[in-house]
Amino acid sequence: MSTQAQKRFAPKLKIKKGDTVIVIAGDYRGKSGKVLEVFPKENRALVEGIRIVSRHTKPNAANQQGGIIKKEAPINISNLMLSIGGNATRVGRKVEDGKTVRIAKKTGEIVK
Repeated sequence: MSTQAQKRFAPKLKIKKGDTVIVIAGDYRGKSGKVLEVFPKENRALVEGIRIVSRHTKPNAANQQGGIIKKEAPINISNLMLSIGGNATRVGRKVEDGKTVRIAKKTGEIVK
């Protein structure tokens, strides 16, 4: 597949918005949080409380004060693993009643 074709098609990710994940690599290893947003084309996700960065803003009409705003920055999906009951688990796919569902590899239960 050419590089242009790879950029056009977003990969099928195993992590979705609302999932609880654990960071398995990098500076935030061991921390967990809820996925706020997923960016499939960039292969990144925004996780609550993980990778907090400071944004310096000028005063404007919307923000009279200006100053430093702390907010989450996206983290690579490869550094995240789905957490079920506090334990990290891999995610698989299975067809049940004609629908593809995500399952936890450790427990075999269906992930909502």
